[in-house]
Amino acid sequence: MKNFSFCKITFAMFAAALLPALSSAQEKATIAISSIKPAPSLEASVKPDKKLEMGRIIESLDSQLIDRVSATRKFDVVGRSDLKDVIKEQDLGASGNVDAKTAAKAGKLTGAKYLLVTTVDDFQDYVETATFEGTGRSSTKRVFRFSAIGKVYESSTGKLLESANFQTGNDAFKNISENRSYSVKDGNLTDEMMVALSRDLAQKIANRVADVIFPAKIIARRDKEVTINRGEGGGVAIGEMFNVFALGEELIDPDTKESLGREEVKVGKVKITQVNPKTSTAEILDDTGVDKGAVLRKPQ
Repeated sequence: MKNFSFCKITFAMFAAALLPALSSAQEKATIAISSIKPAPSLEASVKPDKKLEMGRIIESLDSQLIDRVSATRKFDVVGRSDLKDVIKEQDLGASGNVDAKTAAKAGKLTGAKYLLVTTVDDFQDYVETATFEGTGRSSTKRVFRFSAIGKVYESSTGKLLESANFQTGNDAFKNISENRSYSVKDGNLTDEMMVALSRDLAQKIANRVADVIFPAKIIARRDKEVTINRGEGGGVAIGEMFNVFALGEELIDPDTKESLGREEVKVGKVKITQVNPKTSTAEILDDTGVDKGAVLRKPQ
């Protein structure tokens, strides 16, 4: 009986010691996502009959972005209600302008390591008519364009890590319409199309954020194949090419002593051959040191 009790106590002590390590291993990065707003100049220029459509697309994108960032399985989205105070004070949602002090304050309020601020900077939806001289004939074309600027900040330092423009337009509009049988009603997008377009753009932003903070990595190699820690919805597609980089030593700015990240040396190229729910398989095309732990980046 005493031996049994001793075993239980020993096991409990072992489990208690192990829990912090497990918790640390499973910890995700925390990110605060500001509410999406149109730039003031855009809001002033949009025609009254299109303001409602733009507003509904932004509203859908606002919720879709949270969902898509969470779906990367890399982040915990936190403290959005607290972030509203910072947004109101600094007018981040309208201008997209954030300085180091503001980003650090947002991180402190929300407990987030990263801050994502997205501003809509372009929206066009109209019908263009072309008349052919001499024939009297004309043709019409639907012009649709929607774009946003996403900025990722490191909250502890306020450093801007990435600023990129994301667009969706006629090509995406056409593909979504054909593939999903969505349509327009009275010259405006249907609710289903708005959701589809918002999800498409939110996925692009979420993938970029994940790439900047957690670039895709090789987690296993077998002969001429590698397994990558990105799957469905992770910004990888069959046939897509990636350059492979081995990570070297940490680079320190000699003037500011700031870490500039780790040195990256190109060691090969791979092609995605299979996409699974959580991982992908790629064929090695070029190899001068492709191995587990290497990072993947799309060719520019």
